[in-house]
Amino acid sequence: MNVYPPAFAHGSTQEVFPDIFFVTGASIFEHEGNVIQKSNNMVIVRDGKELTLINTLRLNEDGLNTLDKLGKVASVVRLGAYHDRNDIFYLDRYKAKLWAVRGMVHKNNRQADFLIGETGTTPFPDASFFKFETTSQPEAIIHIARQGGILITCDSIKNWTNIDEYFSEKTGKEFLEQGLIKPVSVDKVWLGAMSPKNSDFARLLKLNFRHLFSAHGQPIIDTADKQLVPVLESLFEIVN
Repeated sequence: MNVYPPAFAHGSTQEVFPDIFFVTGASIFEHEGNVIQKSNNMVIVRDGKELTLINTLRLNEDGLNTLDKLGKVASVVRLGAYHDRNDIFYLDRYKAKLWAVRGMVHKNNRQADFLIGETGTTPFPDASFFKFETTSQPEAIIHIARQGGILITCDSIKNWTNIDEYFSEKTGKEFLEQGLIKPVSVDKVWLGAMSPKNSDFARLLKLNFRHLFSAHGQPIIDTADKQLVPVLESLFEIVN
């Protein structure tokens, strides 16, 4: 029997756009002997009666009841190399299908049902996958062609504008000291671990988008392109 991480404190599930929902909660884990408590976000996309979970966050019973009222979880999408802690809970509970990038290793020896960008299909309409081609570990982004364009990222692009209520005081202080709390950023931890080349982000900027939902930080509505484009152009020396 699989052992699942517990559900930690989280907020309510909010419908940001029609059939696109967003929920924020705490993630608590140990890394190199240090207990880290920070915030994570999950995006839920509804297509008819089917739900797709992106960047999974373990919900408590009230949260699961709300989720079940939205529809039936059919797909779980793993975008980030380091974000599979809660996937197996939803895969087991709902007998859902797993979408992931080739090369990702999943807990409990789970195998992906669909390899992102290799099947010619997506878990819901108006979606396409952007895969990083130069990173040392697999990572992807979802682009949804609605509302002028929506990017859903995992660790690659964050928007931590402040220390929110789901951080512990200790982790919040450490992240501030390390310069990890900043708006619209590709932080040094991800860059050091993944070593992307400029060409990946040059490709990303060819997509049309106005909104950004990251696994970490606050959503950006209407101004994501205006905020993100100059950051990437400067950091990766991209010339349009």
